[in-house]
Amino acid sequence: MYHYYYDGPDGGRPTAGPATQATEEPVRDLPAGPEPEPVPEPPEKRRPRKCRSERGAAAVLLGLTLVLGGLAVALAIQARPLDISAMAPAEGYMENTQTVAVDLELQRYPNGDGTTLTLSDRPETAPLSFQEIYQQVSPSVVSITALLPMGSSQGTGVVMTADGYIITNAHVIEGAFRADVSLEDGRSFEAKLVGSDESTDLAVLKVEADDLTPAVFGDSDQMVVGDTVVAIGNPMGEQLRGTMTDGILSAINRDMEVDGNTMTLLQTTAALNTGNSGGALVNDQGQVIGITNMKLISNVSDNTLEGLGFAIPTTTVKPVVDALIAEGVVTGRPTLGVTVRAMYDFEQEEYGVDQGLLVVSVAAGSDAKGKLEAGDILLSANSVPLHTNDDLLAIRDELQAGDAIDFEVRRGEDTLTVAVELMEQYQLEG
Repeated sequence: MYHYYYDGPDGGRPTAGPATQATEEPVRDLPAGPEPEPVPEPPEKRRPRKCRSERGAAAVLLGLTLVLGGLAVALAIQARPLDISAMAPAEGYMENTQTVAVDLELQRYPNGDGTTLTLSDRPETAPLSFQEIYQQVSPSVVSITALLPMGSSQGTGVVMTADGYIITNAHVIEGAFRADVSLEDGRSFEAKLVGSDESTDLAVLKVEADDLTPAVFGDSDQMVVGDTVVAIGNPMGEQLRGTMTDGILSAINRDMEVDGNTMTLLQTTAALNTGNSGGALVNDQGQVIGITNMKLISNVSDNTLEGLGFAIPTTTVKPVVDALIAEGVVTGRPTLGVTVRAMYDFEQEEYGVDQGLLVVSVAAGSDAKGKLEAGDILLSANSVPLHTNDDLLAIRDELQAGDAIDFEVRRGEDTLTVAVELMEQYQLEG
């Protein structure tokens, strides 16, 4: 999972928790942003982190992880075509001009075979023992090793179908050019990418097999706070694979903001650690009701946070997974590709306006590129005055990709009218 368990290649992700001043934490593509009034800096910062296991990230194991990580990459490169750039030959030597293409992306699996995820009702039977739950679910939990250009990372996945569809977190395979799946019985397969969705942190892989043990997926909407749950995954990757921890469901519909995306998650006290990303959160009937993806940590050295783990509920997992299998992407999310924030009173006075949203940045792939620029003030959208980010979100959410929003824009001393076309979010994310 990520160390929020959102743990990316850079070793961390933006903090979640109490809002900071807007100048420090601008809103990315219009999630709810800070209000104009300054907010004091909180005494401590709590950072949600994704939980995949990054080789080379633990200093105490630095020598070992560098050796293992380098070996993994070297072996993977031998199995893939390389791009050999010809160096200038020394005098008297024949120049080798042979060039082979490099493949630094996961191989894709064809979409559209009609496979969908089924959610089962919760049985009205006596709860299973922890031993029974583990025996039932552990064969469906796999280890994933993702090879990256500069190393490797490890995470967890959950078998969805006997013929090899596997659900994991998007951040587990982010930036990878190869992903290997290891089963509980010792078998290993190279996986292909079916689809990945950054906004929900979900991805689907496919391996060539026909005898895997699929998990039973339950309906997370049938869970209530206080229900017993267990998490099964691979903390620290292969070192502690197949670990089960227990706890309760401590909150439902918990909104957490990660990388500009708001995720509505299940909160649990079951212990989650680096490597658990993409694993199973399981109810007392042995049904997977969530895909674990992050935990909350503190970056204050003397402040330890425990029992704050999170999972993507299956009611979110199903539509996303179904879309990824069908099309490889999730459609129907219109986006502007513009980062904005509310203005402080002194900024409004400086610019001579009494309302508006300040443009912080414009994404390279957005239709707004070349039309809007950092420092612009969006006064209105489709003739509706803009005071907060929610004003703009409300307008955007009523439209579809391909529709345009007409902005009244203050740029310096000039007032402009700019039309920006909405696009599909997956197109902007690449």
